[in-house]
Amino acid sequence: MSNLRTKLTAVAAICGAAIGGGAIANAATSSSTPSTTNPPAASAPSGQAPQGAPQGRHTFNGKTEQALTGDTAAKVKAAALAKVPGTVERVETNVDSSAPYEAHIKKADGTEVEVQVSSDFTVAAVNTMGQH
Repeated sequence: MSNLRTKLTAVAAICGAAIGGGAIANAATSSSTPSTTNPPAASAPSGQAPQGAPQGRHTFNGKTEQALTGDTAAKVKAAALAKVPGTVERVETNVDSSAPYEAHIKKADGTEVEVQVSSDFTVAAVNTMGQH
């Protein structure tokens, strides 16, 4: 019985050391204070947003999409909804095609599309998400 107890104690000690070591390693690589600077957009792989960029936005040729506001946002949203009914998730600049703006819309059936809008606020293209 003491041989079994010895083995169980050894296993518990090893598991405890592994868990504790993992926690220490995680603490050593994590920062408790948020970073006030973001790495430059060019450091992100093409097609991905740099660290700290809002979710969904990506970078292409060193340019990162930016959220639209005000009158421009309202016009892009209206043009997109006139073409594709649904819920607008976000409107932003478009960095990977000739249309300068895009709206991301979730349709009633749950599918998501990207509506590309030109500078005169007409719809240039509608892409199913994941296809360009």
